[in-house]
Amino acid sequence: MSQDSAAVPDPARKLAARRRREIVAVLLFSGGPIFESSIPLSVFGIDRQDAGVPRYRLLVCAGEDAPLRTTGGLELSAPYGLEAIARAGTVVVPAWRSITQAPPPAALDALRRAHEEGARIVGLCTGAFVLAAAGLLDGRPATTHWMYAPTLAKRYPSVHVDPRELFVDDGDVLTSAGTAAGIDLCLHIVRSDHGADAANALARRLVVPPRRTAADLGHQRYLDRSLPEEIGADPLAEVVAWALEHLHEQFDVETLAARAYMSRRTFDRRFRSLTGSAPLQWLITQRVLQAQRLLETSDYSVDEVAGRCGFRSPVALRGHFRRQLGASPAAYRAAYRARRPQGGAPEGGLRTERGERAAPMGDRFAALANPAAALATADPEAGKPQSDAYAARLPEAPVGRGTGRPVLPSQRERPVG
Repeated sequence: MSQDSAAVPDPARKLAARRRREIVAVLLFSGGPIFESSIPLSVFGIDRQDAGVPRYRLLVCAGEDAPLRTTGGLELSAPYGLEAIARAGTVVVPAWRSITQAPPPAALDALRRAHEEGARIVGLCTGAFVLAAAGLLDGRPATTHWMYAPTLAKRYPSVHVDPRELFVDDGDVLTSAGTAAGIDLCLHIVRSDHGADAANALARRLVVPPRRTAADLGHQRYLDRSLPEEIGADPLAEVVAWALEHLHEQFDVETLAARAYMSRRTFDRRFRSLTGSAPLQWLITQRVLQAQRLLETSDYSVDEVAGRCGFRSPVALRGHFRRQLGASPAAYRAAYRARRPQGGAPEGGLRTERGERAAPMGDRFAALANPAAALATADPEAGKPQSDAYAARLPEAPVGRGTGRPVLPSQRERPVG
């Protein structure tokens, strides 16, 4: 499905008579960051009809007993409680204070009721954890802040977490990545409700891009720093660090299992339980991310990049690179250089054996994005599809993307995963 069309909510779940489409309830909790909390308040709570933006009616609801404390020690007083959610056709959870804490049961019940009665439920950034705790993301695609995506996948394995996306619209349940991506999702909601002209007019008033997608901005892959916090104290952390230091060598998951003094089956189970990722998928992702860095920062040929990233052949690199990024390594490098003609071009061949300076110990843990691809090496499982909660297994639905890396033509309508 094109990114320009909105996913259609389940037709069997009609909006209850007492709810109104134009009413948006924003659910606030104590400890939530003020920036994320203010995004839906600004988008849906200000009358901008003079600029051609249809008006919503905003209900700011306390998700728990007052006072609600936020960034900088400020105290907020919400004019409504959970009972007001019963009138809303859209319910937004802009953030949750801590991914380690369980949300209040009463708030979860209110969200479930709203969803059952046809309301559209939206989670911005860590608000996805509240939706997941309510069971609203089970079996669905979702995203959240890249830093917390592995934890979301591990804690809720039935959720199809894809941290590569700027936002995910699954019809009646929508989620966004961190911070500014919440603006993108709110604009997307306005666009879905009232059309592109209204969304563009609102974007002009907010002085933000009207639509950030892969088609015009690309996606900054911050995933190479997105391992769960718990891994730092786990014995497997040493094996992960070794793997990242030796990506230029040809080794497989059997090698990692041996270094952990585990059987392959035990290693797979422990790795997945710790990270939410299959080790084979993790390893191929690391090699592709390493290839990205070398294509951006060196003049190595594609064949040389393949060797320095541990691929058995340039053909293996090209296949996995295209599956993850939607373009060949050569096209990716050309697009990257075209976007950085002044001062941003690669500086020539790098001097270390790995092709780049070793990162500090605190930066060595790399991405856990798990594309559905198999490692083309001598590993006996090569070529087999790998399923994983953290992999992008999204149905066709409008999905937003973020900023940073070059835009490639084949990414414009590329299905997720």
